[in-house]
Amino acid sequence: MSTQARVLPDTGSLAAGDAKEQLRQVLRQHRAAHHRHPEHGHNATCRRLTAHVLQAIAGMDIVAAYVSVGHEPCTRLLLEHLEESGTAVLLPVLGPHLSRCWGYFRGIADLAERSPGRPPEPSGPVLPATAVADAEAVIVPALAVDRSGRRLGQGGGWYDRVLPLRRPEAPIFAVVHDDELVAGPLPTQAHDARVDAVITPDEWFLLEGSAFAGGADAPSGRG
Repeated sequence: MSTQARVLPDTGSLAAGDAKEQLRQVLRQHRAAHHRHPEHGHNATCRRLTAHVLQAIAGMDIVAAYVSVGHEPCTRLLLEHLEESGTAVLLPVLGPHLSRCWGYFRGIADLAERSPGRPPEPSGPVLPATAVADAEAVIVPALAVDRSGRRLGQGGGWYDRVLPLRRPEAPIFAVVHDDELVAGPLPTQAHDARVDAVITPDEWFLLEGSAFAGGADAPSGRG
């Protein structure tokens, strides 16, 4: 269980929105320099991350996830494994009038960029935002997560709107690279939902009671 956390630039003098944007720039630059995904296929990092996500959601029949793009931790190999196992996967879809909707994953070959600037989306029926309540867990992207479960997202506001619609007992799993666990506190706003657990290529753990959440002297969590 990790107890060390990366330290980010001090943004305490900035308003929350400005602080987020400054940290996003820093984190995106770091990703581009240190976390390039192979142009073709998958590497050992992808395989380790996939194994940890599968451990975290073991026994679940329906999960909400996302399609990784650019330098994000790879979820495409995960989607392939979930399809093979028969696990149903909800993916974000941009619906009518730019509404936040969902669609069921229908295979990697089915994914396509159906809206400019959006991650690839599945074909098939477009489901309302409330469909996330069918998921037993929600796997979300993040640029960083701090010890208290504060999550810094990409800034599009997608999950700010849909996470309140999940079922109360469904955990939120944030997926980050190992060096994106930060000491914090990350800047937050009223609409930000905290995550329950973190998944990286090296480990996964529930935040409550974990060594990462409490520092070196805290009891270890699960991983």
